[in-house]
Amino acid sequence: MGVPVGPTMTQGHTITTHAEDVHVEVRLDGEVVASAQRPVLLEETGLPTTYYIPKSDLVVEARPIELSTHCPFKGDASYWTIDAGGRTHDAIAWSYEQPKEGAEEIAGHVAFFANRAEILVDGSPA
Repeated sequence: MGVPVGPTMTQGHTITTHAEDVHVEVRLDGEVVASAQRPVLLEETGLPTTYYIPKSDLVVEARPIELSTHCPFKGDASYWTIDAGGRTHDAIAWSYEQPKEGAEEIAGHVAFFANRAEILVDGSPA
């Protein structure tokens, strides 16, 4: 579903979300930290696909940290730190606990920074 743009949003900017039957695995320093069979894919104008994984599919503990940012299209993001591969990965993942209208499907899910984590989709790099 698309998010309608308002007067304060960039004209033509859209967000769509949908659950997909693909296997997404996230690794940090070679250690599997998440494994999901039905992630929510978020497509946003000008950005690569983001894979949102249900928090229940994390295989390690994620700790919330005192960091938040605001996206005019998705809402307020919270950040998570994970210990894996023998080290701490600060603010490696984020979530939208109460996403804006049009992005509700990502509530209860986390996404990982693709430039800091290894994300595999059906065994291939995302």
